[in-house]
Amino acid sequence: MAIASDRVYGGQEGDQRRSERRGQLIEAGLDLLGSADGDHALTVRGVCKQAGLATRYFYESFPDRDALTVAVYDHVVERIATSTLDAVTNAGPGEREIVRAGVRNIVREVAEDPRHGRLMFSVAQSSAVLAQRRLDSSRLFAGLVTKQTVGYYEVAESPRLDLAAHFMVGGLAQTLTAWLNGTVTLPEEELVDTCTELLLSMAIHTR
Repeated sequence: MAIASDRVYGGQEGDQRRSERRGQLIEAGLDLLGSADGDHALTVRGVCKQAGLATRYFYESFPDRDALTVAVYDHVVERIATSTLDAVTNAGPGEREIVRAGVRNIVREVAEDPRHGRLMFSVAQSSAVLAQRRLDSSRLFAGLVTKQTVGYYEVAESPRLDLAAHFMVGGLAQTLTAWLNGTVTLPEEELVDTCTELLLSMAIHTR
């Protein structure tokens, strides 16, 4: 006998409805964690109100607010990592074209949805969960840089290459932080071009 919550309502199965509610909660969490007004508080009641869902629906997807925080952050990182890899893969064959495609995609992602940039880079976020996730994502993006470098230049992995990859990722993250908060006032395309040239100059030290 089917459990009532798993029955078909409006043509939607229970699993589909749960998946949609989970997506609503993640989007609401992103609204709160990536807000521009400096209020980054994330509570179960607050995120449910933002999502327009009853509190009971929170716990069918997440055991606590830290789990939602991780899901929101991972959602953003996965989106940016996937779209950046696609941009790099479909770029022209030249070194400059590849680097510029990656930089331009990341800049576009955070420009089109500033919540992404604030979540990933904002120092206003003091959550220990986010701090660990940012460290993990820095390692992820540095690993992607290393993989692309090894494949393009046909060089071996090394501590020197690992250092350069982390330097590039950290430098770009800090630059985007400054751009998003208005400290760096370059137009978007000039920002992309300048970051591209800086990363290309660093690439010399990876060969």
